[in-house]
Amino acid sequence: MPDPQEVDPERSLPVWLRQASREQNGVAQVREPSPDTTTNLSGAALAFRTLHAAIAVEQLLAIAYVWWCALSGRRDRLLGIAAATLVCEGVLVGVNRGDCPLGGLQERLGDPVPLFELVLSPHAAKRAVPTLGAVTAAGFALLMARGRRGVGRKER
Repeated sequence: MPDPQEVDPERSLPVWLRQASREQNGVAQVREPSPDTTTNLSGAALAFRTLHAAIAVEQLLAIAYVWWCALSGRRDRLLGIAAATLVCEGVLVGVNRGDCPLGGLQERLGDPVPLFELVLSPHAAKRAVPTLGAVTAAGFALLMARGRRGVGRKER
């Protein structure tokens, strides 16, 4: 019986690396398409994955902008929009008990691979949402602590 403490090296890789690394005796193996690939997704699932990825990119940019404003002292309408989208996302994640609120819908549309697992290992993907939440909270805390007297504040 295998040791349950051992990490399966293949499951510790992101999906795109797992697909590229299937070799036997140093020769890449041709295999049947798996459900991880984009080619097996329905049109609705692929469109939803694209929308989900766009939302994730927007959220990452919003986090970066909150931090930029916290460090530079900048305060503008875009900061308000970024903060509002992050607060809304935080509420939705909280209501969903720490998971991405779009994950269930994505799975129902036939996309079995969580969005972050496309680029991160399964373990790292599981930690992505809480980690990004902590980074966002720290950015908000710094933003509030520095107030309107931040260094390099944009004059009106």
